[in-house]
Formats: sequence, C-alpha cells, structure tokens
Amino acid sequence: MSRFKNEVTHLQAHIRTLRLGAGALFVLALVLGVGWWNAPRDLTIHVPPDLRSGSVRKWWDVPPESIYAFAFYIFQQLNRWPTNGEEDYARNIHALSAYLTPGCQHFLRLDYEQRQRTGELRQRVRGIYEIPGRGFGDDPTRRVRVVSDRDWVVTLDVSADEYYGTEQVKRALVRYPLKVVRLDIDPERNPFGLALDCYDGTPQRIAAEPPPASPAPETP
Repeated sequence: MSRFKNEVTHLQAHIRTLRLGAGALFVLALVLGVGWWNAPRDLTIHVPPDLRSGSVRKWWDVPPESIYAFAFYIFQQLNRWPTNGEEDYARNIHALSAYLTPGCQHFLRLDYEQRQRTGELRQRVRGIYEIPGRGFGDDPTRRVRVVSDRDWVVTLDVSADEYYGTEQVKRALVRYPLKVVRLDIDPERNPFGLALDCYDGTPQRIAAEPPPASPAPETP
C-alpha cells in the first residue's frame, strides 16, 4: 500500500513541476511578446551617396555626407521665398518646425519680426544656392566638423539672391556655420532624425573668387 502511495506522491510532484515549468514558459513568452511589440518597426539607415566602394558602418552612425545634405536642403527650403517673404518666411518656419530645434524656432521667429519691422520681407523673393566649387565634394573635412556623435557643424558657402518685383535688390556671397543635432523623437514628421540648431557663429560675407585669366594670344 505504501508503494502505491509513494507513486501517487511522486506523480503529484511531477505534475506540480510541469505546471511550474509551463508557468515559467508562459511568463517568458509574455516578456518576449512585449519586447517584440515595443521594438522599432522602422530604422533610418544613412547610406553614403558614393556606392562605388563598399561601406560598413553602424546603423546609428550618420556620415558627414548625409549631415551636409540635410543642412543644405533644410536651410535652402527655409530661405526660399517664391512670392512674398512676409508670408513665405513665416510659413517656412512653421512647415519646417519638425526639422528645427525649439531654440532655433524661437531665434527664427525673432529674426522674422526684426525683418518685418525693417521692411525686408514685403514683396521680397529670395533664394539661395551653393557657390560652384565650394560644395561638400570640394573640401569635405572643412564642410562638416564632427563635435560629437550627436552634434555637427556644417559650413555652407552660398549665394543669396533677393528680388523686389522684377528688380534684383541683393546678391550676397555668405558663409553660414550651421549647427546640426541628432533629434530622433518624431520619425513620422522627421524621418532624418536630425535638426538644425541655427548658427554656430555669425554668418560672414565672403569674396567672390576672380574668374580664371584668359590665356594670352599666341604671337605669330
């Protein structure tokens, strides 16, 4: 009789062990399910534009080419006033707010108010473009300075043209030192995960390079 009682006790202990194991597996599956649910569904991979050679990099690393392209694109769109600067500039600040830090937005709004008071926006048409020969490919190390893995300084040499009606009122060659920071907080509105933090210093006028001299005519 005791043999059967021992067998029943053994089976009950085994069943209890199986129940504990099943419970542990359920908890583990639940934890894995929560981790899978919270995992990012999209990752932004920055691929250098020149793919003639292979590139191996960490997925969170942002190459200087991407930093420069982002800074120039956003800054160019910010300074594109196709019809009337008084309306276009304010609209650009609002439309590009996801690509600007809060401090930069505040600075640009103050700049807008200052320009509006001095009459620099009404009926102004403005656009900027990269000065030929002064782009990223001509001097990459000078164009993008790595401050940290979250901060960069981009140097843009651009020509800023402004028109009042059909008359050109300004053409300035300017060097802009722009701060770029990592701001990966709203991938729906900002898939780049980067933001402009306005200027790293005071923009400076630069002199135009003289055109190349024409070769002297050959004497007969």
